[in-house]
Amino acid sequence: MPTEEVKAEVKTEAPVARIDEIGKHEGQTVELRGWLYNLRESGKLLFPQFRDGSGVIQGVVPKNQAPQAFEALKGLTQESSVIVRGKVRADKRAPGGYELDVSDVQVVQKVPEDDPYPISLKEHGVDFLMEHRHLWLRTPRQAAILRIRAEIIKAVRDFFDSRGFVLTDPPILTPAACEGTTTLFEVDYFEEQAFLTQSGQLYIEATAMALGKVYSFGPTFRAEKSKTRRHLTEFWMVEPEMAFAELDDIMNLAEGLLTNIVGRVLEKRRRELELIGRDVAQLEKIAAPFPRITYDEAVQILHKGHAEGKLDTKFVWGGDFGSPDETYISAQFDRPVMVHRYPAEVKAFYMEPDPQDPKLALCVDVLAPEGYGEIIGGSQRIASYGLLLQRIHEHNLPEAAFKWYLDLRKYGGNPHGGFGMGIERAVAWICGLEHVRETIPFPRMLHRLYP
Repeated sequence: MPTEEVKAEVKTEAPVARIDEIGKHEGQTVELRGWLYNLRESGKLLFPQFRDGSGVIQGVVPKNQAPQAFEALKGLTQESSVIVRGKVRADKRAPGGYELDVSDVQVVQKVPEDDPYPISLKEHGVDFLMEHRHLWLRTPRQAAILRIRAEIIKAVRDFFDSRGFVLTDPPILTPAACEGTTTLFEVDYFEEQAFLTQSGQLYIEATAMALGKVYSFGPTFRAEKSKTRRHLTEFWMVEPEMAFAELDDIMNLAEGLLTNIVGRVLEKRRRELELIGRDVAQLEKIAAPFPRITYDEAVQILHKGHAEGKLDTKFVWGGDFGSPDETYISAQFDRPVMVHRYPAEVKAFYMEPDPQDPKLALCVDVLAPEGYGEIIGGSQRIASYGLLLQRIHEHNLPEAAFKWYLDLRKYGGNPHGGFGMGIERAVAWICGLEHVRETIPFPRMLHRLYP
């Protein structure tokens, strides 16, 4: 059982500081509130490392100069919570450029020695770490990834807010499918059938007809029984939608969003990128214009790869690209590539057909470089009431559930469109992560519902 908390009186003469802003207090005595991350002992010197959620800093504790602090820290267990006071000193050898000459330590809660913190600094397997995800988040790498995620989310919001888009919130419980019925989580809704949303798109089409330019940002759910490194059953998606917009407008918007996000992360979170070992030189290549290729041109790339022995299976025209196909195509470019005009048969029912070739849809998938595959999918939406009704019937969807959606074409219909970007895939690409499970605090996967 955890030990009792120490009801220590907090001294107030030293300003409370954050580790990520510690340089502002050079030469001053400050107070840090956090946890003991690591402790090295060398005779009458202790070298504790403290973390406070914003970063990690090393302290120096000589026994003859700070006996109280020395005794409080000696043998203290990892992740015990502490209040620390000391003078900030610049040191170029220190990871953050500063160390703390510790003068006083109060232990708020000591982790029991007979039940130590389970995640030590040694290597642990992924299953173990996922089972202890609530604690794994405290490690510098995981914390850095979450800070980058937060920066990406803020950049997304700032991008759309500054361009006249209005944030609107679609429902999470819906009566019908948006992307097909095979990946829906069904829920009991007062004896009616309802589903967890796959996308807010249909609903923000309605708000776009009211407000012109809108976006939604929220959780979405896909019941795919997939174990790939790109799939989660619950993830967050940003979805802009624009009235009076065509495919080129949608591609331009996606290009602007991605260049803005990457630039923002490089500016604000370079230290975190370097901490997790990301090659920032790859991100510095991300600039407009992005290459734009048709589905047919993408198929030619796959056929060439097969002919050169780089792909085992020859891709058959007319199918949708799988993860290996997207990986190969995207790996041919040093920045995101936009693949547009897929066969309509493999895309969603609401996509506008290409007037030059109705077998193709006016859609685009944006594939991230370095083999990360699709991070954005979008399209121009069908504007015709009659054609949309026909597509609903062709896809065996319940017309009654889409009556309101058809109304958008009956009352002031116009060419319009938008896209969806999964935040977790964007984080995985920008951070250079192997698997999306590290991109969200508590990932939900096929066999992962705990913690």
